[in-house]
Amino acid sequence: MTRGDLRVEWMPAAVPGGRLDYSVYLPPGYDDAENQDRRYPTLYLLHGRGDSTDDWAQVLPWLDGRIRSGALPAVIGVIPDAPWSDRAGFYVDSRYRGGAAIETAFTEVLVPRIDSRYRTRRGRDRVVAGYSMGGAGALRFTLVRPDLFAAAIVMSPAVYVPTPPRGSSARHSGAFGVGGRVFDDARYRELGYPAALDAVDPATPIRLFIAVGDAEYRNDEADAGHDLDVEAAVLYDRARRTPGITASFRVYDGGHDWSVWERGFREGLAEISAGWEESPAHAHP
Repeated sequence: MTRGDLRVEWMPAAVPGGRLDYSVYLPPGYDDAENQDRRYPTLYLLHGRGDSTDDWAQVLPWLDGRIRSGALPAVIGVIPDAPWSDRAGFYVDSRYRGGAAIETAFTEVLVPRIDSRYRTRRGRDRVVAGYSMGGAGALRFTLVRPDLFAAAIVMSPAVYVPTPPRGSSARHSGAFGVGGRVFDDARYRELGYPAALDAVDPATPIRLFIAVGDAEYRNDEADAGHDLDVEAAVLYDRARRTPGITASFRVYDGGHDWSVWERGFREGLAEISAGWEESPAHAHP
């Protein structure tokens, strides 16, 4: 079987700079004649603060090999870049002056773009994965747009309840700002996952795979409750008590790095994809 293909693309979008850059991974066999009627689930990969699409590229050889061996079903991968708010936009719609409506751009513009250009399955056959800031984005997208995303792989998520610790970039990037205020407490709470959990409809089931390292960065004693291993455990407990959500939780040896995220991605994708069925050749778009 041939190897998969990685394409670098961009599209116009209503964000600062006027464009949205992204990469698309097409699985082995996508362009083969016998697969031209086949449709694929879609996997969206969100990078962390300060990172780019390049950081997710390191998992693609593994993904490619697992698909070619038959260990994983074939999937289309989408890796969007999020350069706004000094690469600390947290995948939300910022109301800070000059901020970007990232959530809207990704869910209302990028997803339809991918569906129009590639043979994706429609409905809810999408999974979103992310680490750190991207983990927060993956969680939010799945909770507030369950019509688009059925599951999330949430690794070392930069989520803080009720508000971020003093040193967090969430307080200084403008992602949660309003007008001239770089950080607005009420806006952060509005966009936080507790509010999203309260609005979950049990009739639309969601799957969450949450992973974190046991050696995460330690905050000062006053903010110890915001250490990400603690926050991840709290998230899991809240999620599993929410009707309509099925949640798994893993703690791995390691810190806030790829030794944890690569393992979490592999295990999370294997668990979530186990429920996928092969798309029949005659599947309707």
